[in-house]
Amino acid sequence: MTRKGGFGPRGKVEPAPRRQRPTTRSQRGDTAAVAEDGSGTQKLQKILAQAGLGSRRNMEEWISGGRVTVNGKPATLGMRVGAGDQIKVGNRVIRARPDTGTPRVLVYHKPEGEITSRNDPRGRPSVFDRLPKVSGARWINVGRLDFNSCGLLLFTTSGELANRLMHPRFEIEREYAVRIMGTLRDDQTDKLLEGIQLEDGVAHCESVSARGGEGSNHWYHVVLREGRNREVRRMFESLGFTVSRLMRVRYGPVELPARVKRGQSYELDPDETRRFIKWLDAAQAAAEAPPASAGRRG
Repeated sequence: MTRKGGFGPRGKVEPAPRRQRPTTRSQRGDTAAVAEDGSGTQKLQKILAQAGLGSRRNMEEWISGGRVTVNGKPATLGMRVGAGDQIKVGNRVIRARPDTGTPRVLVYHKPEGEITSRNDPRGRPSVFDRLPKVSGARWINVGRLDFNSCGLLLFTTSGELANRLMHPRFEIEREYAVRIMGTLRDDQTDKLLEGIQLEDGVAHCESVSARGGEGSNHWYHVVLREGRNREVRRMFESLGFTVSRLMRVRYGPVELPARVKRGQSYELDPDETRRFIKWLDAAQAAAEAPPASAGRRG
């Protein structure tokens, strides 16, 4: 079955059968790019955020704390920089890239046997080896998948967008197809939902659903709102199961298109990207909204 509501081409997600279910989808609309002053300069905190160093708020704190220099002098809040300025954070040089308006977003189907890093001392293949070239910018990965996992990886040319998508405060859903040998008992499913103590804290699933299987191998789909290292594998291992296959099939509203095979990619078109950002704006606003106060009794 196809699942409605994601971005990009639709189709059945392999290898596990999926039930049709609704997902959040933002209404259509355009998010206009914020225009600069036409001088070819941009605000310093924006340049730093676009480089993937953190949010603009974090960058403002770095500037105030004296961690950033421009042309050898301490940076100040509100200053503007251009392509000819030398920006440094510590010993790292940051390049001021032109503002191209809507960022680019790429969906990549990662196969097993690739690392989510640009360089590897062991010389293993990298997810970046197969990505299309992008002029005047670079692809930034949104989170990671370990070497033995496969499925959906998002990339963007915007460091600020990447940081927003990964920030734990916004608790964006990640959905995984998990294959194990054996079947979950009801009490084990309850543990996954209620929380399992791992060495780096308690982890839990938002939902767990059986998706069939053959012989002793059974598939489950689990949804989490965080992305700790090997979290899904460790949760199942704590219950005595070995995960023989792990595939991410969704990140927020973006699903892995069935026609995008292993090692292939699909770029969201500008309208899809704007709707994606609008969805993220709404998710962020909901996460930051104060809790509703109880009404007064009269």
